[in-house]
Amino acid sequence: MKNGSIFLRLLVLTVALVLLIIIGSTADLFDLEELFENTINGETILKLVVMVLAVITFETLFVFLLKLPSPKSHRMRSILSILASLLKYVAAIVILCFGLAILGVNVSTIVASVGIVALVVGFSAESLIADVVTGAFMIFENHYNVGDIIEVDGFRGTVTDIGIRTTCLTDTGENVKIINNSAMKNILNRSDKKSICISDVGVAYKTDLEGLEEELPKLLETIKQNHPDVFETAPEYLGVQSLSESAVVLRFKAYVNEDNIYKGARILNHDLFIGFKKMGIVIPFPQVDVHMEK
Repeated sequence: MKNGSIFLRLLVLTVALVLLIIIGSTADLFDLEELFENTINGETILKLVVMVLAVITFETLFVFLLKLPSPKSHRMRSILSILASLLKYVAAIVILCFGLAILGVNVSTIVASVGIVALVVGFSAESLIADVVTGAFMIFENHYNVGDIIEVDGFRGTVTDIGIRTTCLTDTGENVKIINNSAMKNILNRSDKKSICISDVGVAYKTDLEGLEEELPKLLETIKQNHPDVFETAPEYLGVQSLSESAVVLRFKAYVNEDNIYKGARILNHDLFIGFKKMGIVIPFPQVDVHMEK
């Protein structure tokens, strides 16, 4: 949490409460004697402000301590993320209840008169409950964790935060998508297994394919040795993928971690192109012959 956002929350919340009290008292928007048991004065407002500042300070401190360890385990990072999100909701509830109590509002009387069912319907808590319950089951069943690369409804990204209500995904372009936990359906967890990057390379029809295939294992092993941080094993030659109009298309694959799937494909394309060029293999490109009559 950034310091700027903390100070902004403190300022907005404090100013809002003070303005609400002042405006309500001067404009006679509500009957203070009926609503409040105690008289609102400077001491009451001071207690309210101090309470709000104290709760937000403790909440910020605990969230900071939770994020301080930065564990390598995705599971532990998910648990800490959930606890940090839970603390924010607890802090909001504490501020609301203690704030009303400091102002002299009989909270128990309000809850009893309105009724729990009316509160649930009035605040549309059905979606909130669905998000919380769904998020809890996903964590307990270990569907995904912070740091996993998942795909939801066509959006592929890394899980950067799991909250009580929402999950945040960040893609390779640093775009952040926030999804309600109840909407986390049809999840494809790409971190469970090794991913495969594919490279298709076309060679001319006049190429000595058998001679090329004898040289490929050496070239693929060299690619693996040049990039041990990307390829744990040497890329594989799968064979002739297709016979296109101007080339014989050869397919290669390599096993990589999901976070290297695009990088691995780019490296494979680059090194195969350079290797084929050194071997004298012609990689054709589409050409158009134009015939003009005199």
